Amino acid sequence: MMSRSYTNLLDLASGNFPVMGQPREKKRLPRVMTVPGVISELDDDQANSVASDVPSSIIQDRIIIVANQLPVKAKRRPDNKGWSFSWDDDSLLLQLKDGLPEEMEVLYVGSLKVDVDPSEQDDVSQLLLDRFKCVPAFLPPDILTKFYHGFCKQHLWPLFHYMLPFSANHGGRFYRSLWEAYVAANKIFSQRVIEVINPEDDYVWIHDYHLMVLPTFLRRRFNRLRMGFFLHSPFPSSEIYRTLPVREEILKALLNSDLIGFHTFDYARHFLSCCSRMLGLEYQSKRGYIGVEYYGRTIGIKIMPVGIHMAQIESVLRLADKEWRVGELKQQFEGKTVLLGVDDMDVFKGVNLKLLAMEQMLKQHPKWQGRAVLVQIANPARGRGQDLEEIQAEITASCKRINETFGQPGYEPIVFIDRPVSLSERVAYYSVAECVVAMNEAISMADAEKQLRHEKHYRYVSSHDVAFWSRSFFQDMERTCKDHFRRRCWGIGLSFGFRVVALDPNFRKLSIDHIVSVYLRSKNRAILLDYDGTVMPQTSHNKTPSSEVISIINTLSSDIKNTVFVVSGRGRDSLAQWFSPCKKLGIAAEHGYFMRWSANDNWEVCGQNSEFGWKEIAEPVMKLYTEATDGSSIETKESALVWHHRDADPGFGSSQAKEMLDHLESVLANEPVTVKSGQFIVEVKPQGVSKGVVAEKIFTTMAESGRQADFVLCIGDDRSDEEMFEIISSAISSGVLSSNTSVFACTVGQKPSKAKYYLDDPAEVVNMLESLAEASDPEPFSDTRSEDSI
Repeated sequence: MMSRSYTNLLDLASGNFPVMGQPREKKRLPRVMTVPGVISELDDDQANSVASDVPSSIIQDRIIIVANQLPVKAKRRPDNKGWSFSWDDDSLLLQLKDGLPEEMEVLYVGSLKVDVDPSEQDDVSQLLLDRFKCVPAFLPPDILTKFYHGFCKQHLWPLFHYMLPFSANHGGRFYRSLWEAYVAANKIFSQRVIEVINPEDDYVWIHDYHLMVLPTFLRRRFNRLRMGFFLHSPFPSSEIYRTLPVREEILKALLNSDLIGFHTFDYARHFLSCCSRMLGLEYQSKRGYIGVEYYGRTIGIKIMPVGIHMAQIESVLRLADKEWRVGELKQQFEGKTVLLGVDDMDVFKGVNLKLLAMEQMLKQHPKWQGRAVLVQIANPARGRGQDLEEIQAEITASCKRINETFGQPGYEPIVFIDRPVSLSERVAYYSVAECVVAMNEAISMADAEKQLRHEKHYRYVSSHDVAFWSRSFFQDMERTCKDHFRRRCWGIGLSFGFRVVALDPNFRKLSIDHIVSVYLRSKNRAILLDYDGTVMPQTSHNKTPSSEVISIINTLSSDIKNTVFVVSGRGRDSLAQWFSPCKKLGIAAEHGYFMRWSANDNWEVCGQNSEFGWKEIAEPVMKLYTEATDGSSIETKESALVWHHRDADPGFGSSQAKEMLDHLESVLANEPVTVKSGQFIVEVKPQGVSKGVVAEKIFTTMAESGRQADFVLCIGDDRSDEEMFEIISSAISSGVLSSNTSVFACTVGQKPSKAKYYLDDPAEVVNMLESLAEASDPEPFSDTRSEDSI
């Protein structure tokens, strides 16, 4: 079944508007570019969300599976007129349907393994769509060569398997033209997806390293598209991956997916490490699910190997038992112990190493000479080049040497098969083999242990098969995407810097005009400002406030209608010194442990406990981690101890912070303190001290003095400021603030927050405060004023 918006989109795209009342001709998919040409990176795609303009006619979801190759076989008809197509039963893309909901429609987008003449491409496209629900992507020959044999096989495939070009003649240098062809090919794939997609109802599942930048092309067009990606190859460590010149472009493109899948935890860990070290992103594990926060979106990380198609294997095994091939093989290897290897002919598969291992086993365990046979099936090579020719020559030489050394009449220790082998024949070899290579131990162990091991592995592979994998991946994609249509999304950035910002519908940018108009109408205002990251950039080395900030805050705090506080984690001495010109400014230092209402007032101690004996326990622990973590430091405050690791190695600093948190919580379990982690910090402070408590005290004091706040502005940038945002709603429900109070809880930066407003950076915060200062009346009231002026 075709997408609901499919026909209309094609009509509009081609300018083919049907005449009213006349039957339409059968639609054809438009041809994609079939001649060589330059496609610039993301040149003509619009970064706007596109929605279907056709009302839904069916309810069930549909999934579009995109891969380099379609799961179909193609061959010329005997009369050489046209093509004959059939399903490729060995294709993983076809097998994974077993794990998807039964009623779900599946559409495939990919290329064919054969060259189709441009004059035939329209007919082939229509036939594949009608009969197989497949949409072919036809790549021009020059793009195909540079894309697949160039960038994929010369750059990505070796790099992902830890093979670097150590010298000019070993491995290929980076050629930007190959990268441009990779981008061009991915763009052609995206155009084929766009032709058939209904973005409101469809899921898209992209497969493997050939299409790693495809998520960006699709996300640019459809901001809320539900999209997953699974990598079927290793992902290398960050030290290896960072040698790729386009490393950030590919990482950012992958992060435009909603769910990214890997075979093993190691591959996922390497990817997360790259995100941390190259993009500064952190990941969290919640209820067993790993997620990366990226501009308000949470990208899920899935870890699960694909498994095998158990039903197909069992079916072919039953068939193979009935065929002559099994009996023939049993007769051929009668009295022999068969070890089996099945691998692609590839430089990274270690086929020659396996042969050398067999040679070593025959040397170390002579009892297997004349008895053990290694059957090595080599699937046809997918790549090409000098490296492949070298490994083929090595394998041929090894086979010849081992067979000449250990062979006997009627016995060859190595049987090397380098031709295409059908699934049925392969399974026949499975039937006669003793094990799939692991060697002397596997064939020497007792039969009882062999049986137990076999039963254990059989239980696992039969329950964790391809259907289990695809079902689990799709369920995680559903879970990750469940809030897509509830959130506000928009795209920002150019080329591969493009990303989608996703925010709660109630979370919006603070309008300066709006807040100024409300500010002018209000009578009792509470203004609470964080310092670092709010009015002072986190990256600034000089933390002293500028004269502009001092002037603005002085003007605001001098307005009799205003109660202005700087609420910071910094010490009271530095804050008092910096803001000494602001006589009427309130300061809450060390997250509110110390507090004063103006320069003329004494400092109040707001903590429940003034005993600091716990520092003698905590400080030695922090020193231990500081000595072991280069780039970390301890900040000693009057009421707290803070361990900073912003300048440490990101991965190691984060790991040490988690370890320290557990360590401190353990040794301080009986002390009246709280241990918390924040942005590159671990902090120990007295219980009952928080910015939320400060906010509540300010609101309560104002209400008790008959000046209940009718305007609240609260701005901050990190986790400690969230406590202020959270206390506002409880203050309204308890009556400390009126339900009519105009509340502007504002976070700095577009990120998940309990605040309902955001400003992009400290510069915007200062700009907004300046607008409020210009609308303020810093002059004190005098008796000569008229009532109207009051």
